[in-house]
Amino acid sequence: QMDLAESGGGSVQPGQSLRLSCVASRVTPGGHCMAWFRQAPGKEREAVASIDSYGTTDIADSVKGRFDISKDNAENTLYLQMNNLKPGDTAMYYCATAFDCPGVEPEQYTTDHFDYWGQGTQVTVSS
Repeated sequence: QMDLAESGGGSVQPGQSLRLSCVASRVTPGGHCMAWFRQAPGKEREAVASIDSYGTTDIADSVKGRFDISKDNAENTLYLQMNNLKPGDTAMYYCATAFDCPGVEPEQYTTDHFDYWGQGTQVTVSS
């Protein structure tokens, strides 16, 4: 069992930054992959970044150079640093975990690979 809780979302102007956090209150043994997904109205849920148990990261091309994923193992917290935000980044952002990271690029991740999900935190980027 694993409880995930996202925070840090909000409303910002284009070009500004946000840092999302995901706290794992209960950890499921064997879970080695954590990822951030986002879903905008009318669009499918898509992965933007992942990190495995060794700290290896994978970033989607659409956000590479602007977003970075990291974790603090001591506090069981996952982060998504989002810089130079654009209106197209507006979405509900979700934290998810799986036994392992899919062996494909984040653009090809499917939601059914991931076992546990947080409730989401809203990010809105507008002028």
